[in-house]
Amino acid sequence: MGRRGGSKGGKGATSAGAGSGVSLGQQLAADNALRQTRNKKRPQKREHDEFIDAGLTKKILLAAREQQQEDDDDSQVVPTIEQSSLLRLRPSDSESDGEADYPDVDDDRDFEPDNYYENIEVDEDDERALEMFMSSNPQKTRNLADIIMDKINEKQTELKTQFSEAGEMQLQEIDPRVRGLYEGVRDVLKRYRSGKLPKAFKMIPNLRNWEQLLHITEPTSWSAASMYQATRIFASNLKEKMAQRFYNLVLLPRIRDDIAEYKKINFHIYQAIKKSLYKPGAFMKGILLPLLESGNCTLREAIIVGSVLARNSVPILHSCAALLKVAEMPYTGANSIIIRIFLDKKYALPYRVVDATVFHFLRFERDNRMLPVLWHQALLTFAQRYKADISIEQREALLILLRKQSHPTITAEIRRELQSAKCRDVEIPNAAAMAID
Repeated sequence: MGRRGGSKGGKGATSAGAGSGVSLGQQLAADNALRQTRNKKRPQKREHDEFIDAGLTKKILLAAREQQQEDDDDSQVVPTIEQSSLLRLRPSDSESDGEADYPDVDDDRDFEPDNYYENIEVDEDDERALEMFMSSNPQKTRNLADIIMDKINEKQTELKTQFSEAGEMQLQEIDPRVRGLYEGVRDVLKRYRSGKLPKAFKMIPNLRNWEQLLHITEPTSWSAASMYQATRIFASNLKEKMAQRFYNLVLLPRIRDDIAEYKKINFHIYQAIKKSLYKPGAFMKGILLPLLESGNCTLREAIIVGSVLARNSVPILHSCAALLKVAEMPYTGANSIIIRIFLDKKYALPYRVVDATVFHFLRFERDNRMLPVLWHQALLTFAQRYKADISIEQREALLILLRKQSHPTITAEIRRELQSAKCRDVEIPNAAAMAID
């Protein structure tokens, strides 16, 4: 029965195909053509599909809205109340956002703070000599908090002051949400060790009242790593005068406090000093000169800050201006260290700077105090480097000075250098004939 049924079915199928008049080969060819047609239509449908998924459309619109809001935030000087709600304490997309590209100083991976300055060994005589030159009434240093409090008191007493655009700030009421935002930034900077910084902190250099917002973050409580990252951002985004204020009000007090407490410098703080040299004019006016003008700069502070100058290149104009200013200051042991560092860089100093340095040493001709070894070492360095740039009159005056201010071992070498010098105003034989030829 099974065989008969199967044979009948087979015969039925065969007879149906035969009845239609289409052979098996034609049916296979038609099926292949149909499959090729379907395969061609599928990619054409995808290429001409102009519709986007609803979820993807929502994401695109959301990203465009966020980008537009960020552009609006950057274009305004002071964030409004609506804009402040858009800021979040989230890391920026790139660690280098808001920082200009500039030649970076090689980081010392095997950093040991003690290797950056020599061990200072001062005997009792030198210590007494240095104390004689230290100021009895040093200038009181002011930090950012003192400046802010003075401004607030002026505002409360209705003594309104119009500030210039050269880095001064204008006090204004801060929205509570903006204040809360930067108080959150303050908490982040206290515990910061590595990684990305909040984007709200990177916006501070672009704001008009950046000092007021910076005061909210309490720079005195920042970690050492936060101070380094802040110096990188402010050195690359602020103008020179504004960067000078940041160095003087924030970075310099931190450097002095760190050295006074630990008797050495933290690695991140030292790197911050190196980064601040990116703007040499602001470095000289905001760190070096105020440190020396304070009158109580220690030898350790002078050597640590001076090591940054000694290890990195500084434009000659800024170095000459700083050396000229230091040479005119009242004498301290720290001044001799900085003068010696500038002289060791072997710049082609203008005669005006050379003359000012000579007069700096000649001031002590009638000084009855015993001069420290640092003073004699600075004079020896000057004689070795610039003996050919002094005049005959200056050389004779320095030789007379050595008779009154002498050192058992250094003075003989200084006299030898000065006596063998070919001064700048020595007439060359037959110079007129050579000029005519």
